[in-house]
Amino acid sequence: MYREIFCNNTTLKYKLTYKNVKNINLRIKADGTINVSASKRVPQAIIDEFVISKSEFIFKALERFKNVLTSPKKQYFTEDDVKLVILNLCDKVYPYFQARGVNRPQIKFRKMVSCWGNCNSSKGIITFSTNLIFAPIECIEYVVQHEFTHLLQPNHSDKFYIELSKICPDWKELRKNLKEIHIR
Repeated sequence: MYREIFCNNTTLKYKLTYKNVKNINLRIKADGTINVSASKRVPQAIIDEFVISKSEFIFKALERFKNVLTSPKKQYFTEDDVKLVILNLCDKVYPYFQARGVNRPQIKFRKMVSCWGNCNSSKGIITFSTNLIFAPIECIEYVVQHEFTHLLQPNHSDKFYIELSKICPDWKELRKNLKEIHIR
């Protein structure tokens, strides 16, 4: 259900979803939509008050996303080229993981907007987003190393980041650079 509230001389429209949650949750998407989830037991007036209390955060986020969405994205590769780049990077990093007892994974490609890649370590499948066409080569290399590391550590535990640091010591900076690329 959609709700509207008046706040700071502006009408805010948000989507309210009732879920089995303990807290009221607020999410703002890059396209400017405001999503709120809450328990059915929470009165709508309390939810509206919550949204109003977060108005400063909401307006800042909306402004930030507005700037991101209006700036053109730089495309570094064609879709075919980025697939070749990723396959070459996989060939480059695989010997490190092979020496650690990892079988060569199956590599797949799919257009994804919420992540750059994912790894199903139990099935030995790594899928990369074709939206990596908007990422520079060093960021793509980080994504490849990140996903291959999941073949050693299937989660994002401290052990995972210790392993990732061995092959990609500057992963924090590269991850930060990737987070600045917004795909929609």
